[in-house]
Amino acid sequence: MTFFRSRLNRSKYLLLLFAPALIYYILFKYVPMFGILISFKDYNPFKGVWQSEWAGLKHYSLFFHSPDFPKLLKNTILLGLYKVVFTFPAPILLALLLNEVRIGLVKRLVQSISYLPHFISNVVVVSMMFLFLSPTSGVVNQLIEGLGYDSINFMQNENYFRTLYILSEIWQHIGWETIIYLAALSAIDPQLYEAARVDGANRWHQVRNITLPGIAPAIVILFILNIGHVLDIGFEKVLLMLNPSIYSTADVLSTYVYRTGIQSMNYSYGTAIDLFTSVINLLFILTANWISRRKSETSLW
Repeated sequence: MTFFRSRLNRSKYLLLLFAPALIYYILFKYVPMFGILISFKDYNPFKGVWQSEWAGLKHYSLFFHSPDFPKLLKNTILLGLYKVVFTFPAPILLALLLNEVRIGLVKRLVQSISYLPHFISNVVVVSMMFLFLSPTSGVVNQLIEGLGYDSINFMQNENYFRTLYILSEIWQHIGWETIIYLAALSAIDPQLYEAARVDGANRWHQVRNITLPGIAPAIVILFILNIGHVLDIGFEKVLLMLNPSIYSTADVLSTYVYRTGIQSMNYSYGTAIDLFTSVINLLFILTANWISRRKSETSLW
């Protein structure tokens, strides 16, 4: 007991620094888990959680047998996989390119320009997309018409939704996510590069044999975390881009939950879908972590 008190006394300032994060996770992450119970009941706001009638797995069964289920699952998984395939490597490539820049002013300028879109809200980003891609006054369609082709209503065409969403995600977040990889690159011993140059290694050999292995742990950890969010598509941007003409490709689980759970006030049904999404994400991240632990020395735990 004395040992515990002495450790606590030595770490009291660190614990004070940690306290806000702990309180945040307790209040906004763990306490809301109580709401999971709603998915197993026919929830009535006037009766409350405890007084509402027990429904068991009824809402899960309704969702799995719904004609919308295959389409929603397909759209969500495809969009999530596209994010992993295209947006995950983008900041790695940018970090590697910035690492090769030797002019400090140019490097800082590129970093600042690439960081800025991260601080732009999704409302503004989607508004910019509507403005630039407008079939009548958008600069993109003016360019297309200038080349002799007909204008394209990008935002009303289901075939362009996924492409536009992924491109906007890359543009908006590539610079901010590069910070982690630049930090990992700065930890690599410069003497390794000097030794490689003495041995006659060119820039590509140095990147392949020193740079990439040096940042591999960071890449693996972030890849596992990204896999865990395959079904957790950003709700705000999809909802802002969504319209009835592109439902076949743009309607995902999160927007469906919003329409059925919030707008239609079917809280139990919406909670059941949201819990299903969370469970699948957990399975994804556990599987990715298990594979990483088996194939390499890097994993989350």
